[in-house]
This record gives sequence, structure tokens and C-alpha cells, in this order.
Amino acid sequence: MNIWELDKLYLFILFVVPGFIALKTYELCFPNIQKDSSKQLIDAVTYSCVNYAFMFIFIRWVEMSEMQTQSPNLYVLFYFFVIFISPILLVLSWRKVRSTNLVQSKAPHPTGKPWDYVFSQREPYWVKVTLKDGQILGGLYSSKSFASSNPEPEQIYLEQTWVLDKDGAFERAKNDTAGILILSAEISHVELRKVKYD
Repeated sequence: MNIWELDKLYLFILFVVPGFIALKTYELCFPNIQKDSSKQLIDAVTYSCVNYAFMFIFIRWVEMSEMQTQSPNLYVLFYFFVIFISPILLVLSWRKVRSTNLVQSKAPHPTGKPWDYVFSQREPYWVKVTLKDGQILGGLYSSKSFASSNPEPEQIYLEQTWVLDKDGAFERAKNDTAGILILSAEISHVELRKVKYD
């Protein structure tokens, strides 16, 4: 049995590729503990079937029409959409549904960690990081900053480091610094305040 025989290759593309695309898109939308790709084969086939279930009416209409003979380029383009684009759109739609208040009140939030939830919103914050030794670091988290996401350990890069006064208020930005990188092993807790633009 040769896996590279044409009919087996078609079956692989039809029943694994759409599901695999859906899985990878989902991992990008909802960072979580990633599984070995070889263990995701059954999930990929299942999600491929779900994709075809959603596209069934359109597939049936195309197959009953004469598109294959009259417009072969359009026919190929349709199946390209079904196999490669539709799984992505389904995941993005599911992401929107999972993020609604109604679904969140009935099911666990799809984002596994508060760290990922907060920083995935890409909001600018004034940040105070209290280290395990009690030292407090302050800085600005904005468009040039970065926070790691699951499954990587929590780390944060603040694009500006600020000097804090004795009351813990932000006094001024430090000179001659390109920001600060803080590792999770050193962090006790993090305080965030939204940046207000006048």
C-alpha cells in the first residue's frame, strides 16, 4: 500500500488538511497546551467533517450544477475555499461566539490563563511589577511591548521603564533605556492601570 497513490493523497487532503488548518488556527486564537501533531489526527479528521457539514449545501449545489465543466477554474477556486479558507472562517466565527457573555456564562472561558486574557486585548497599561524580593518595577506596556503567551512561561517586556516616587506613583521615564524584560520566576504580582489619553 503506497500512501502517495493519487486516491490516497486526495483522501488525505480532503479529510486531514481542513481539520489541521482549523486546529492550528484555534491554537493561534486560544493559546493553550499544544499537543503533538501526530496525536491530533483524529481531531483533524473530525473537524474536517464538521467543516464539510457546514459547507454541505454549497458543495451539493456546486456538484449538482455544471460548474465543473463550464467553469473549471471557478470549480477549483470553490474547493480551494472549502479546504483552506472555510476552516479558518469557522474558527474565527467560533471564537466570536465563545467570547459572548451568554456563552461565557454557561461554559469555561476558552483562554486558559488570566495572563493571556489580559495581554491578548493589546490595551496599553501603566504596569507595576512587584518582584518576589519586594522590589517594585514600573513601566509602560504599549504597542512596542510584548507579553508571552501559553504554553511559554509568563514574561513581559515593557517598552519604557519608569522611576517611581516614594508613594509608588510614576514620576518620569528613565533615560537611556530601551525598556525592561521581566521573567516569570521573579514576579510576585502585577498591577495594571489603563493609559488615559487626553
